Amino acid sequence: MVNKNYITTISHIKLDPTNPTEDSVDIIDIAHALSMLTRANGHFDTFFSVARHSINCALEAGSRGYSKKVQLLCLLHDGAEAYIGDMTRPLKQQIPYFSEIEREYQKIIFSKYIGELTDEEIRLARGIDDSMLYYEFILFNGEEINVEATPVSVNLKNSIKPIDETKREFLELFTELTK
Repeated sequence: MVNKNYITTISHIKLDPTNPTEDSVDIIDIAHALSMLTRANGHFDTFFSVARHSINCALEAGSRGYSKKVQLLCLLHDGAEAYIGDMTRPLKQQIPYFSEIEREYQKIIFSKYIGELTDEEIRLARGIDDSMLYYEFILFNGEEINVEATPVSVNLKNSIKPIDETKREFLELFTELTK
């Protein structure tokens, strides 16, 4: 039996999930994995990926006139999920160690692709994330959840796209925002 203390990503990086580094995270892996992961642990009435959610958040930031940096933050705000999966908010609040690991991955991803972030940039991105969450639950689950939300301009219903198209759009948007 082989002792394998790593995961192998789609780009064939061998990553120790307990010891992430900037060299072990890659935008191709993030785009691929997030396009395959479902929002709400799959409890929506249609397939809706974390990557699509992230793209919508970035597009919403752009429609609000936020900087490219905030748009990129919105695109990458769930990047850790590419490596550690996702956990619903209510459960995550009960398991603080998971949140610590997630924060460490996000810190590495942000450091590699964005740089320093201000509290205001983080606040703007969180507001969009919460608003998207609110409207996603209304559209895909028929439920109004208890988060603070402002109206969004992104048409969520028209944003449902196949996995490969979502991955391509994620990478194209990343390229555009990092020029």
